[in-house]
Amino acid sequence: MLMMVKTRTCKNLLLLLSFLSLVAKAQEEQKGITLSGSIQSNVLIPQEDKTIGAPDYKDWGLTNTYAELHLQSQAVDAGVRLEYLEHPLPGYEKDFAGWGIPYFYVKGKLKFAEYTLGDFYEQFGSGFILRTYEERSLGIDNSLRGGRLTIKPVAGVTLKALTGRQRRYWEHNKAWVSGADVELNLDEWFSSLRRSNTYITLGGSWVNKHEDDEEIFSEKPDHKLNLPLNVNAFDVRARLQHGGFSVLAEYAHKTQDPNFDNGYIYRPGNVAMLSASYSQRGMSILLQAKRSDNMGFRSRRTMNGTSSMINHLPAFTLEHTYALAARYPYATNPDGEWAYQAEFAYTFKKKTPLGGKYGTGIKLNFSHIHSLNTTPDLLEGKYLKGSNGYTSPFFKWGDQVYYQDLNVQVEKKLSSNFKFNLMYMNQFYNKTVIEGEGGMIHSDIVIGEAQWRMGRKLILRGELQYLFTKDDEGDWAFALAELSLNPHWMFTLSDEYNVGSTHVHYYQGLVTFNTGAHRFQLGYGRTRAGFNCSGGVCRYVPASRGLTASYNYNF
Repeated sequence: MLMMVKTRTCKNLLLLLSFLSLVAKAQEEQKGITLSGSIQSNVLIPQEDKTIGAPDYKDWGLTNTYAELHLQSQAVDAGVRLEYLEHPLPGYEKDFAGWGIPYFYVKGKLKFAEYTLGDFYEQFGSGFILRTYEERSLGIDNSLRGGRLTIKPVAGVTLKALTGRQRRYWEHNKAWVSGADVELNLDEWFSSLRRSNTYITLGGSWVNKHEDDEEIFSEKPDHKLNLPLNVNAFDVRARLQHGGFSVLAEYAHKTQDPNFDNGYIYRPGNVAMLSASYSQRGMSILLQAKRSDNMGFRSRRTMNGTSSMINHLPAFTLEHTYALAARYPYATNPDGEWAYQAEFAYTFKKKTPLGGKYGTGIKLNFSHIHSLNTTPDLLEGKYLKGSNGYTSPFFKWGDQVYYQDLNVQVEKKLSSNFKFNLMYMNQFYNKTVIEGEGGMIHSDIVIGEAQWRMGRKLILRGELQYLFTKDDEGDWAFALAELSLNPHWMFTLSDEYNVGSTHVHYYQGLVTFNTGAHRFQLGYGRTRAGFNCSGGVCRYVPASRGLTASYNYNF
């Protein structure tokens, strides 16, 4: 183990030295070079707390720390990131522990082309067949290490080609991920479209995963699965925008891909989406529908959770920021689902009966996620590995509701110094489907937020929230008070309390200081165990208690 650590450390130092050499050479040969970067460090000095299930850690301090440096010039860009997670924060212990330089790149820029060598992020279309990205709060960094070429041969045409191996924590999966994308902007070809404020974009993508065979057996004795070495995925899309109206239609298909997510069945996958929106001054409407079926796509077939995902299936749900509204967040089901979302926002004009002196904003959002209608291929009550798994009529629903959320928000300004926001939310959360057990949780949530500008530099903000439910752990209450002394200081106190079965307080106290590009924060309190979600992807965060500190710097 010591030899492996030393070897990896030497490699990281060599990578860093190579990058610094490149920077020095570029500085000599190029003019107009700019440097940018960032530092982010989150620290926890943990304390054991048996009441909330926070364990006693051997390390006195835990930290996730990142430092990035980017160089931009007329012909060459380059970047590098150092990550230190030798003693990671709670929830990052498995696989995340370590330190090194997992991300570096060199980008060359020509007149009609751009090429990247090293690590990069990319997304084709809505991400149905390819989306690599970083989301540190979820522990996601599924970048590709390899090469990418982007060409713009003529106006309105963008071509991309790439290949690489996907990052998985401190290693890279052995499978090769390759792909190509073409996007056509017809409005750049036809001036008549631009004159009529009409924009049309057409796109098509292809992604291939080449992965070696493995010994995986079916339920039948001595029957080894014949795994495909190549899995191909295709995506076509069209977007029309005219004035305030926009519509996007997209369809993706994936060939046979037996993996851990689907129980090693051979059914192809697909996803279809239709999204339409309209906006004008003071009003907006959004309507979305999506059907996904067996579209989990990974660069390592035996993985689960958030690891090794090549694609991304966005959740058609409102991403809540209030604590209790986000108490039961939804994670997209990779097996398949019907998802719908509708949103209507309207601002009543000033000096009208409902608008009053300053106007009134109202927003109504509804989302519904339902299971597919499936007829399984069963063997003793189980999916049969090596079969197609099931059949599923396209337009039929299954018998399970996964998630439903109906919420309304009203935002009102009463004076030049005082405004408030009220929210009501009715939610159904199928904890058995999403988390593995727990049944259907039905809750009603009411939220009130107010902000009072007490002076030119003094702002007081408060929140009161209450979640009503007879299920799970019962009712919850939340209160927050936040005092801002602009432009530097902010003081925050909050408490999330279980009124139902546990009667436990999750209190937090925070002091934040901002100056220029620097942001410091010091706090103390408890963090409740639960799921942290973003864009339909969730990660479980264990309970913790202790002193927290964070530092962010961008330059």
